[in-house]
Amino acid sequence: MATDPPRSEIESLVAGRHRDPFGVLGPHLVSGRVVVRTLQPAAREVHLRTQLPSAADVPMKKVHPLGLYEAEVPVATSLEGLDYQLVVSFGGGVTVARRDPYQYGRVLSDYDLHLFAEGTHYRIYEKLGAHVTTVGVARGVHFAVWAPAAQRVSVVGDFNGWDGRVHAMRSLVPSGVWEIFIPDLEAGERYKFEIRTPAGHILEKADPFALYCEVPPRSASIVYDPSPYAWSDGEWMSARPAAHSWFDRPLSVYEVHLGSWRRKAGEGGGFLSYTELAEQLIPYVREMGFTHIELLPVMEHPYLGSWGYQVLGFYAPTSRYGRPEEFKAFVDACHAADIGVLLDWVPGHFPKDAHGLARFDGTALYEHADPRQGEHQDWGTLIFNYGRNEVRSFLLANGLYWLREYHIDGLRVDAVASMLYLDYSRSEGQWIPNRYGGRENLEAVSFLQQLNALTHDQAPGSITAAEESTAWPGVSRPVHLGGLGFTYKWNMGWMHDILQYTSRNPVYRRWSHNELTFSMIYAYTENFILPFSHDEVVHGKRSLIDKMPGDGWQKAATLRLLFGFMFAHPGKKLLFMGSEFGQWREWNHDSSLDWHLLEHGFHQGIQRALRDLNQLYRSEPALHERDFDPSGFQWIDCNDNENSVVSLIRRAADPNDHLVCIFNFTPVPRGAYRIGVPATGTYDEAFNSDASLYGGSGAGNGGSAPTTDVAAHGFDQSLLLTIPPLGCLVFKPGR
Repeated sequence: MATDPPRSEIESLVAGRHRDPFGVLGPHLVSGRVVVRTLQPAAREVHLRTQLPSAADVPMKKVHPLGLYEAEVPVATSLEGLDYQLVVSFGGGVTVARRDPYQYGRVLSDYDLHLFAEGTHYRIYEKLGAHVTTVGVARGVHFAVWAPAAQRVSVVGDFNGWDGRVHAMRSLVPSGVWEIFIPDLEAGERYKFEIRTPAGHILEKADPFALYCEVPPRSASIVYDPSPYAWSDGEWMSARPAAHSWFDRPLSVYEVHLGSWRRKAGEGGGFLSYTELAEQLIPYVREMGFTHIELLPVMEHPYLGSWGYQVLGFYAPTSRYGRPEEFKAFVDACHAADIGVLLDWVPGHFPKDAHGLARFDGTALYEHADPRQGEHQDWGTLIFNYGRNEVRSFLLANGLYWLREYHIDGLRVDAVASMLYLDYSRSEGQWIPNRYGGRENLEAVSFLQQLNALTHDQAPGSITAAEESTAWPGVSRPVHLGGLGFTYKWNMGWMHDILQYTSRNPVYRRWSHNELTFSMIYAYTENFILPFSHDEVVHGKRSLIDKMPGDGWQKAATLRLLFGFMFAHPGKKLLFMGSEFGQWREWNHDSSLDWHLLEHGFHQGIQRALRDLNQLYRSEPALHERDFDPSGFQWIDCNDNENSVVSLIRRAADPNDHLVCIFNFTPVPRGAYRIGVPATGTYDEAFNSDASLYGGSGAGNGGSAPTTDVAAHGFDQSLLLTIPPLGCLVFKPGR
């Protein structure tokens, strides 16, 4: 039989230090009578209202000046079936009646806690965080958070005056998880977790599992009730697994930062909402012929200048552009337009903001304690501890969350190299070797393999892409063969070489010809995406068009040529917004793209050329069916460095279905230029980057060229061509 708590416990409770508030507060059987205690520091008076017939409200006695009240429940001699309310009167005549959170037992099961601690709870976001639910007959919100080192954890919000003494949580030993069910709360409430650290310091932390957050710079989490969204993309989702992994299909990605693709006119340059983006961005992407949109991180982030890469709200789409259901509607509209959606996902690090994950319970919880393992010196961010099972549950469930709950079609994993290497951007003595003495982060490797196996299994047809800039082997090879298991890897080497080559004065390109051709030496070692991403148009690197040498005409011609070479080269395609119409200035996350440039035919031509390349890429199997099969590519001539000309063949699964592509990387037209071809007859010009409608000189071959019985480059037939200056030609055998 319980007794009244000792004075020391009362003092600890009202001071906000008590680790087990449920041991003091709520209903307790004391000497055969039921006693209810509640802590209401801001109350003027409190009454106990039972559900017994004809029972009057019982005044509760204030047993501590800091707001501890106590009353005996009339008649009751057992806790079984007990249901009561607290009628709390505040100053100004405000009175509220609410059920007592401390009359409810635990909600989380031992099985959930076991899976979480094992690192295999792939739906932990349904258990931790804030969830509108019903316990018994009471509707309210269940809160749960992982903070194993904390002395005390409370939920604070507008509903309790942000007073951490009012809703102190129950500790579920030994899991390190704290929980409380607060009845009568509804969606829309702002909240945080107040944590008392082992050193006695008080922290206010946003919910790591929050589904919705305040608009930054405000940082509270918001209780969100994800009522079932009426998805209309059933046909897309059911067909997606049949798409395999997009290996033999066109994959042309438009990389977008939602906050700066386009801003509102006449409203101080405000953000477009998810709804407005659906109305404007999706038709544009469809018209331009891209197959997918890739969004720079939409997960909630405190600093817009991080472009989304310093995430704190891993489970919440940023509220800068609207509510979570509006983001779902955006994805739904993409699928209705036959456009896939990829998300940049950042499991490699997180920022140090005081309300975030850093030293969450006063200790290194999500990160490593040793800065030689736990801190990115370049970025000033913290590295996840992939060897900690609960952290794995947090991250793995997060990746699956976006694929499941938001119908996302794939994840592009940021900064994979920084995860794989313990000595990434570190000097000698600034890193700790693995257990074998090596520099590989074995826990990160295991995490990435587990991530890819899970996503491919539980979200069929979804893809993962690694931004990985080193020679790590098998990034896009299956896990069961020792690879990391990604669907694709970004080809950073190709991107670096081709941009370095095209940025050279054409006079000097003959001496750097290998930069143009070297990528085919390793083209089939991985499943590559060819990226011209946001990273190439910031921080003084200049925009794509401005990297090109020469006057304005030559810059535009070289950019169209560059796009042509990208679409002819094996590998899937990715282009950052603004590059498709030749934006002159570097990307600025704080302003809209320079859409006014499209008032000029110069930029319209670049945009039209890119659109037509996308259409050609999608319609011609030779450009996408055998991206990862050496039989889909053949050099015609890769050795004409004196003229800076290369020519090649792309073949479809049907080997007779092929395209011939020729590239002239100098501003000198090449007349009577002969190349060998495999078929006899007429080759039709499918694309000419120098066409006048693109802003070119109009040089070419009149739309077609007949073969002649002159052997060249190992073929019995050849074409005698005029190759435009800084031009790309694509020919298809005529029928």
